[in-house]
Amino acid sequence: MPLHFYGFYGMDAGYLLVALVALVIGGAAQAYIRSTYRTWSKVDAHIAGTGADVARRMLAEGGASGVGIARCAGSLTDHYDPRDNTLHLSDDNYRGASVASVAVACHEAGHAIQAARGFGFYRLRTALVPAVNIAQQFWVVLLLIGVMLNTFGLVQLAIALFAVSVVFQLVTLPVEIDASRRAVAYLGAHGAGLDESGARKVLTAAALTYVAAALTSIIQLVYLLGRYGNRGSDR
Repeated sequence: MPLHFYGFYGMDAGYLLVALVALVIGGAAQAYIRSTYRTWSKVDAHIAGTGADVARRMLAEGGASGVGIARCAGSLTDHYDPRDNTLHLSDDNYRGASVASVAVACHEAGHAIQAARGFGFYRLRTALVPAVNIAQQFWVVLLLIGVMLNTFGLVQLAIALFAVSVVFQLVTLPVEIDASRRAVAYLGAHGAGLDESGARKVLTAAALTYVAAALTSIIQLVYLLGRYGNRGSDR
């Protein structure tokens, strides 16, 4: 049976449903993290210092004192970059002293500590990055070409590449959860109860965005496997 082009991206009702589900899940997760962050950004942390100050102390205690801290543009763009061994904190979290600011800053410090201590899932996630970059660039193109040319091998390769991205997102979950656990534990030990409980709420909301991304990718992979995965035997 030929692979019909109309069955991918556009006129296929199944994919439109998958896309709609992904949009709803992703949008709800983003709205929740922004609402939670906004709420706790109005609450002053009991622990002394700005997000950058608290992150610096957490890094020193965690054995990662050589990690740099710099500002980056945008909102909730905070990240740890192992290439320059630096925490990049958005301006609000770099300078802010709210519960939300110190929670996010400490979460990113948690990633740096993972790298310094060789946390297994962090190392695995880092090792997967080159393969994921290639997969994300080429899987859609290969799938479109495979469908248009009725070449089942290319379709299989495209789905395999997309599966690499799904695995990456699944590996990301324990990395993010562990970084949040480290942040909450640090704020619980050095701050007050409000710092700990607020940080847990902010970082749980943030973790849900990764859960949502993984879930929507799994749904999409299941759809692709069901739509194209067994076509080789139908030809």
